[in-house]
Amino acid sequence: MNQLLLKLWKACPTGEVRMEEVADILELSRKQTTRKIKKWEEDGFLMFSPGKGRGHLSQLEWKVNVEESFELEAMNRMEHEPVESLSAYFTYDWSPDTRHRLMDQFATRFGYSQEGRDKLIIPRRHLFRSFHPLEAADAQSAHLVANIYNRLVSITENGECLPELAHSWDEFPDKLRLYLKKDVRFHDGSTMKAEDVQRCLEKMGKHPVYRELWMPVERISIPGPLIIEIHHPTGCSYALQLLSMMCASIYKETAEGPIGTGCFYLVEDTLDKTVLLAFRDHFRERPLLDSLEFVKVEPDFPVQYQSQTEDPASIEVESDSGFGIIVMNAYRDTDIRRQEVRTYLHHILRRHRDRIVDFHPRITPIRGGCLKGHEVTPDLPDVSRPTFTAPLIIRATGYTTDSTRWLQQVFDEEGVPYEVHWFTFDEVVTNHPRALESDLFIHGEIFEENEDLSFYHFLIHGYSPLHPVLKPLGEWKERLDVYSQTPFTKWRALHEENERKLMEDSLMIPLYYVKRAIPFSTDLMNIHIRHFGYVDFSKMWIRPSVQA
Repeated sequence: MNQLLLKLWKACPTGEVRMEEVADILELSRKQTTRKIKKWEEDGFLMFSPGKGRGHLSQLEWKVNVEESFELEAMNRMEHEPVESLSAYFTYDWSPDTRHRLMDQFATRFGYSQEGRDKLIIPRRHLFRSFHPLEAADAQSAHLVANIYNRLVSITENGECLPELAHSWDEFPDKLRLYLKKDVRFHDGSTMKAEDVQRCLEKMGKHPVYRELWMPVERISIPGPLIIEIHHPTGCSYALQLLSMMCASIYKETAEGPIGTGCFYLVEDTLDKTVLLAFRDHFRERPLLDSLEFVKVEPDFPVQYQSQTEDPASIEVESDSGFGIIVMNAYRDTDIRRQEVRTYLHHILRRHRDRIVDFHPRITPIRGGCLKGHEVTPDLPDVSRPTFTAPLIIRATGYTTDSTRWLQQVFDEEGVPYEVHWFTFDEVVTNHPRALESDLFIHGEIFEENEDLSFYHFLIHGYSPLHPVLKPLGEWKERLDVYSQTPFTKWRALHEENERKLMEDSLMIPLYYVKRAIPFSTDLMNIHIRHFGYVDFSKMWIRPSVQA
């Protein structure tokens, strides 16, 4: 199955053709093209009669419908070849109908399999950026972190902290004392000690992305075996809740990379697939799945969780997939620094907001703020159209392509001058200095699990798009400092006040919510949506068929 042969079959029907034209289509030299044509003629795909003399037309006759032949071969290979090798066939230039049929066949290789061991094969549209708890800046990587590592505590959607690696704790005005579980094992079989926990938390506190979150903490001590004390002399109301976040995962550094205590451990990560195996010695209970395989697919491949039984029924489980905002980089020495420019843009963007669904059908325009139930209407003064001294720089990346098209259309209709600059996902998600050289952009955010903790994290941590905007503003330092002195249960009022301020200063404009409906076959059991809107793999299993 040669891609060039399919390309030629689609471009040149039976009839007269110039050899130079064939070479251009194949993007080969004339000599290379001649060798290819001869080989395909020997294989029975075509007949080729070269023109006599320079400039004369050659005669091409197809003996085989190449696309039909290749489709049959691809279908056969998709039944027998390893699933991780199959995505290569979608780089071929298939017709839409053929591609759809092949995609359907490819999809049958995914899902829950009980051949040999209980295995869930999951489509992976993109590579995982990192498996390190301090470097997993995107939701997809952080979801894997949630399965490979554990935290000292977990936090529910309602804000209740539950034991995880720590079984109990005592809270004092100036410190937090945690008591660690006994005989917790890392994936290499070694036992977790208080020194491992201390080392992880100290690295988090020194990390440039998270050190502002950790600012109230002065030191971490070990007053006794399996006891950790976190000292915060001036107070830190969220010390316990902070320990539930992915960045506070407990790990052990090895020559092969960090290892955790989680219910799965990493055994393979290549361009084609990522494999996790169940950790049989997990301190709680062994996962019911034996392995997870994330296999490379094309970006348009549908994500679904199914069993490989004959024609399984399915249900759709709705999951929050975050929200979208416009961020205006007021720190820039451009027109966007001027309040009247940002307010003017805010007015026109709100006016056109409902039309964004024409470009992105899975979203719902936000009427209030990003926080659930926060029905806020910012008090925006009326402003005249300002003078623009230069085009505004719009930052764009792959996942914001559709929403950026909406933004361009709005600016075109309103006569706002702009240029679109494109950046890689890595540059955007890590606040790379080059990506900060823009005036405004659309950002998609997915909260971890608890909204109150996640919103504060969103305001302050170094990977947040708001961090470079708020950091130079003295007023915002004062606003953020209030959190450490306010009981966590009272944070909602602070959040709503700060969200309103962000909107009234036109630093952040809420745009849309995103929900996704994930198909699951009905014989998959214990489906729970947890971190970042992803399914929790630790309890999932398939109901076996039982003969009567």
